[in-house]
Amino acid sequence: MTELRQIPGVGKATEQDLLALGYSDIASLRGADPQEMYERECIRKGVQVDRCVLYIYRCAVYYANTPPEERKPELLKWWNWKD
Repeated sequence: MTELRQIPGVGKATEQDLLALGYSDIASLRGADPQEMYERECIRKGVQVDRCVLYIYRCAVYYANTPPEERKPELLKWWNWKD
């Protein structure tokens, strides 16, 4: 288990997906583009991945880019990142 699991909404499967995309820790997500991450995930898996994954990636990048004292609790819930 990596520190990626500290991110709200990131469980074992998402952790493995992030690792496969080249993100090894929270710091590696800083400045990442969630849309690009999602598109690479779809290509990697060869299917149109559920859009919920995009929402989790948006939440994860927010978590990585935002200092703990500035994180808004409602934005730490992946479902609040829907289109």
